[in-house]
Amino acid sequence: MRLRCRFLVWLLPLTVGTLFGCTTVPYTNRSQFMMVSESEEMKLGATAFQQVVHKERVTHDTRLTEPVLRVGRRIAAAADKPEYQWEFAVIDDPKQANAFCLPGGKVAVYTGIFPIAHDDAGLATVIGHEVAHALARHGAERMSQGLLLQIGAVGVSVAASGSSPGVQQAIMEAYGLGSTVGVALPFSRSQESEADHIGLILMAKAGYDPETAIGLWERMEAAERGSPPQWLSTHPSPANRIESIRAWLPEAKQYFTPPGAAVHPLPPIAGAAGSNE
Repeated sequence: MRLRCRFLVWLLPLTVGTLFGCTTVPYTNRSQFMMVSESEEMKLGATAFQQVVHKERVTHDTRLTEPVLRVGRRIAAAADKPEYQWEFAVIDDPKQANAFCLPGGKVAVYTGIFPIAHDDAGLATVIGHEVAHALARHGAERMSQGLLLQIGAVGVSVAASGSSPGVQQAIMEAYGLGSTVGVALPFSRSQESEADHIGLILMAKAGYDPETAIGLWERMEAAERGSPPQWLSTHPSPANRIESIRAWLPEAKQYFTPPGAAVHPLPPIAGAAGSNE
């Protein structure tokens, strides 16, 4: 993995490359090239979170917020990032089976994920995965990657400057396609898999049996319809996720001490994916 980091540094002019460096992802020990500081990333996360909660329909119904706070605080403690200013929001949208964690510990859960999560353990799988993205600084990594792609595009444009306008356009379009399918999407899938891996460890440390994550992804697979082919998706297929999770379970179980946390069923959400109502 360090070869990738050295390769990315080589793409930058020497004077720029010396200003930035590599960091290491917790638990997986993968090297990352970073052009964004953690403090800057956290400021961006806090701003984005405020924009989301003002735009979306945030609910204060304790029937919905209590499970998220109960599970979220346990995951936050397991993440062991005291510098994060943790916030948890529940967005009342039964059609959205989703959740996210922005840099700095800003977590939002859409009510549409409740029927698929089913209980606290499923919710821990979801929140653990999203918190893992923040812990691994995937947002800053994507921003750094985007800056590198912009630098590469400028280089290609300069190299093609002696060609006709039609040739230049064709080269730029080819570069755009290559950078999206060849770099950005696989890179995103690798981040998703890494978040699955770290998320298993976080949920285990928080007191939830990591083996229950398999059930969550089985239910997610059943709820998904019309998904794009995996090679054109930013996420691994549920089947591939389950296979990888089985491989990571022995490691994650080392962090789990039975009987673990109490597991409560989540409240029903009418009209949500996976709901029987």
